[in-house]
Amino acid sequence: MIIKYLTFSISISFISWVIGMIFNSILMKTEYYKNLSSLNIIKSKTLNKKIGLANFKWIVKNTPFKYFNQKLKLKNKIEITELNELRKEMTISEISHLIGFGFVAIFALAKFINVNYLFGFIIMIMNTLMNLYPSLLQQANKRRIDKLIHIVANKTHA
Repeated sequence: MIIKYLTFSISISFISWVIGMIFNSILMKTEYYKNLSSLNIIKSKTLNKKIGLANFKWIVKNTPFKYFNQKLKLKNKIEITELNELRKEMTISEISHLIGFGFVAIFALAKFINVNYLFGFIIMIMNTLMNLYPSLLQQANKRRIDKLIHIVANKTHA
């Protein structure tokens, strides 16, 4: 039974990635999207460390997950336009994962309402690992990119 719950949870999380991309492409055309590009759920580096975001980052960098979004790589020569484009791609990824998180959370909530707590709990664990953590990682990376953009911008103006 646990395997069935786990299989469903992983499957719905993968499906949520597509749902997130579709709804994100619609949301990008609104004025509200600009506000979302500077969203920060967890600003604290200490809290990010405590929830294991560094370990999650290692997993993403050192497993086949690193091949999923090839646009999220910085090339050797750092230019302001490349950094801005990278930040834009990170925002797309972040918001898509947040939308996916919300989509899967609806399934978990339905399981909780139907008093199938174990199933709902497993769905939320997988949802957190496959949607919330990637979104939090993109937010942390965007903060680092913002600092780099500031440094590069100051060097070009000096």
